[in-house]
Amino acid sequence: MNNPAIIEQTIAFVKETLTDAEGGHDWFHIQRVFKNSLLIAKDEPKSDPLVVALGALLHDIADAKFYDGDETVGPKMAQAFLESIDVESSVIEHVVNIIENISFKGGNFNQKFKSLELDIVQDADRLDAIGAIGIARCFNYGGFKNRKLCDPEIAPKMNMTKEEYKKSNSPTINHFYEKLLLLKDKMNTKSGKAIAKKRHAYMETFLKQFHDEINGIV
Repeated sequence: MNNPAIIEQTIAFVKETLTDAEGGHDWFHIQRVFKNSLLIAKDEPKSDPLVVALGALLHDIADAKFYDGDETVGPKMAQAFLESIDVESSVIEHVVNIIENISFKGGNFNQKFKSLELDIVQDADRLDAIGAIGIARCFNYGGFKNRKLCDPEIAPKMNMTKEEYKKSNSPTINHFYEKLLLLKDKMNTKSGKAIAKKRHAYMETFLKQFHDEINGIV
């Protein structure tokens, strides 16, 4: 099977699997990460385009947040699907490694695998967590989890362990300080860093306006 056919089948599989997914982790999130991955990869000619495409399309096929924290579901699901369409074993292994190592996990997670393709997909995924889209996704997920919008008496908790981060139930606005504002300085690629800088500035403007309104400043 040629690469375009593999990608086409993968897109169909992801769309079907994520039909009822939460709005910030649905097919449209995957589509944005896919597009951003292809955009970043244009400036990284040494990257493998098939691995980048499949890593982007399958990176959130079963986000652990929606599977009681089980981080093995996504890699297993992706591997089973790719084997079912006879993708080369080395490509499958690489894609599974991307899925296992892409997540933020509190910012204190040491990657057990590194590759240019992981750098690209990770940057694309992180770009979708910041800027206007990132703001929308953050509040959408907070509503989905029925979290407080904000609570001045609950300070953001920085430098959380992986387990603390997974169990956190802090107000939605705190997530900006606990994760989203940290992503700009965690980008891997030149293109990712440039895009992140612009989106980060947008979030800072939003947060200033948000706190002004909270404090009655017009």
